[in-house]
Amino acid sequence: MAERSFKNFEDIEGFESTDSNRSTAPLKYAQTITIDQPLELELGGHLSGVTVVYETYGELNSARDNAILICHALSGDSHVASHDEQDDQGWWEIAVGPGKVVDTDKYFVICPNLLGGCRGTTGPNSDNPATGRPYGRDFPTVTVADMTEVQRRLVEHLGIDKLLAVIGGSMGGHLALHWGAVHSDMTCGAIVAASSARLSSQALAFDVVGRNAILLDPNFCDGQYYDEGCGPNVGLAMARMLGHITYLSREAMSDKFESDRNHPRELSTEFEKKFSVGSYLAYQGQKFVERFDANSYISLSMAMDLFDPGSVDGGLTEAFRPSRCRWLIMSFSSDWLFPPDQSQDVVDALLATDKSVTYCNVTTKCGHDAFLMEPDLPQYGELIRAFLDNLDGEVVRTVPGGSIEAIAGGEGSRPDCGLIVELSEPGHSILDLGCGDGELLSLLKQRGHERLTGVELDEGAILSCVRRGLDVIHADLNDGLASFGDGQFDFVVLSQTLQAIKDVEGVLCNMMRVGRRCIVTFPNFAYRKLRQMLHEHGRAPEARGLLRYKWYNTPNIRFLTIADFEDYCKDRHISIHHRLMLDTEADVEVQDDPNLNADLAIFVISR
Repeated sequence: MAERSFKNFEDIEGFESTDSNRSTAPLKYAQTITIDQPLELELGGHLSGVTVVYETYGELNSARDNAILICHALSGDSHVASHDEQDDQGWWEIAVGPGKVVDTDKYFVICPNLLGGCRGTTGPNSDNPATGRPYGRDFPTVTVADMTEVQRRLVEHLGIDKLLAVIGGSMGGHLALHWGAVHSDMTCGAIVAASSARLSSQALAFDVVGRNAILLDPNFCDGQYYDEGCGPNVGLAMARMLGHITYLSREAMSDKFESDRNHPRELSTEFEKKFSVGSYLAYQGQKFVERFDANSYISLSMAMDLFDPGSVDGGLTEAFRPSRCRWLIMSFSSDWLFPPDQSQDVVDALLATDKSVTYCNVTTKCGHDAFLMEPDLPQYGELIRAFLDNLDGEVVRTVPGGSIEAIAGGEGSRPDCGLIVELSEPGHSILDLGCGDGELLSLLKQRGHERLTGVELDEGAILSCVRRGLDVIHADLNDGLASFGDGQFDFVVLSQTLQAIKDVEGVLCNMMRVGRRCIVTFPNFAYRKLRQMLHEHGRAPEARGLLRYKWYNTPNIRFLTIADFEDYCKDRHISIHHRLMLDTEADVEVQDDPNLNADLAIFVISR
């Protein structure tokens, strides 16, 4: 292929991608340090010294406790964002900067180029001290652990004892996972997006094909192509083309290419461009060649493929057992390169040892690259912002009203919240199923409970919980509670959710497995006003209080009564330890015929 095909590319309309902001221009604000101490590598061998190129944003405060380390993905570099209006945009421009998700008016942000990279940090294109020529294929195999060790030394060089957070997506997520598992004494929080504890065999296969395309390019020259005038451009472009396919979802590719699939853009290329998707991939592959080194692609992709903390005895649970930091894990629903179930594996391992973890599977059609794109920034970006605020101590951990008494009796609050608080004792661990915006958990936190976790399906409610400084797991209760161990919590709460559950028996059985005691509250559909409405007026039951819904917008799919639930407990040999019946309209406790006169029931049960 003629070299001219790879030069002087300008952005072509319709070809925008997460690579669009990246260029080969000099990094005007890059800083460099040389770590003279030898670096002993995890898989053997050593580097006599390491040069690190990094960029910083914002100011380190006097307490030196506002630093955030951002770890880039395979094809990234230190230039995470622009430093001023004259600077080139960075690879995460939408999220890092003054007033943005990672607010550089508040935080001191550090982004280093990874060990093995090609933008200044020691890598295959660096000179080998033993030969005076670039390492090329002689560059040793490096791992994620080696990369984080270099980052750790950089952080120490900057005089920082403890980071506020480490943030990483994709391969950068691997580094954030390693930081949180191995160096948690040096970070308050770890934020992991679109990543996994190891690659799937399918993802591994794509990397193998990409590396083979480079290795078998006639211009690879056994990795010593630096003085040859033309490197393995075709192989590297093909590796990147293959990668781009995995970064997009089926829906995203359909939206991007279906309408004009037979009308490709015109560009100078010898790659096939019969279809619009072909011309797009050719463009992305050729543009990538301008700024990246093939040997670095091999080195970094191999480090990603070798990452497997779960290979230790005891698996992931043991790998994360030493962790002492807080965790925010985010997956993306249409990501098939790092699918959500792999993030769930990490979450399960953290929960197994009672780590402080929040998880959200962000609904998106953008695929793996969603964590770099704007469409879903209002969800994943605000989760990051709220999590960082909480680590920084800025989240107000109370809800409006102040005291427990004021909140529990406040207008619009759930009338059972204050009563549930009274049924537990400070120090009890509590799992709140269907926790909503975290109102109950916030009350419990004020009361002194430390081990609190919510489970919620609604993404907006999850964000509200994170803003309150709470741990919450994104899950559908009907899918079970497999993430939680037997007897893991003192209490499991199901508040005003039983009537909306499909798998009632499954959820109740799991509650009594996970909790030593369970608190169940539900609206009583035998309430006299509801009976009267149906009997006398022939209308779907509706009341002013809990049961205010119309027949067409009610979330309630089951119409159970107090008597029904008591019969169920008797039939299943479930012990009822406490009953509390309320008329929420009159705000009184009901003693006389509660199945008729109460609209809300609270039960404490166990197996």
